[in-house]
Amino acid sequence: MALASIFLLLAAVVSVMTFFGAFTSLSTVRRALVAAVVAGVATGAALALGAADGPPTLRGGYGGYEPASNPLPAPSVAFLDPDGNAIKLDAFIGRVVVLNFWATWCAPCIKELPALERLHTSLDPGQAQVVLVTIDRKGTEVAQPFLVDLGVKNLTTHADPQAELARSLGALGLPTTVIIDRQGRVRGQLQGDAEWDSDAAKALVRHYVEED
Repeated sequence: MALASIFLLLAAVVSVMTFFGAFTSLSTVRRALVAAVVAGVATGAALALGAADGPPTLRGGYGGYEPASNPLPAPSVAFLDPDGNAIKLDAFIGRVVVLNFWATWCAPCIKELPALERLHTSLDPGQAQVVLVTIDRKGTEVAQPFLVDLGVKNLTTHADPQAELARSLGALGLPTTVIIDRQGRVRGQLQGDAEWDSDAAKALVRHYVEED
């Protein structure tokens, strides 16, 4: 809104200058410069207002959060819950899911796990939750004790030992975090580790929680 206000102010100045003949009396170069400034500010305002309608930005190890241009239902691919039972993502419909693919041998994954735990504990479980999914071949047998040893005691992990779910969601590396909305649609993903307990991360989750 600040950029829009500046644009309106500049437009008003140009209008006043034109009224008094000041603008038209400027040299061609100066008139072109003023017009370019106004056009640039207008473009910036339009971009800012457009961005305000989308999700907040969050930077990751390999780039920023990338919202889906055409949100589609999450794939119906089975993976394993912490007890070893088959489960699908539709089990989480009604809540926003921060779906994090990780592995015990992945250093960036290990780095962000404590922050993911802090994010998880800050969320209303009826509205949103963090869901860890390890792609370790031995699944929760190795991954859950690893979490405990790391001091992550408020999160359990699911397992995708063949990485079928990860591939179906387009995870190209680890860690990859996918945001799924209340309707079970994939809304975006972030490649690499991130500060998931930061204000920016909480704002990102809140954006989807508060959606109509």
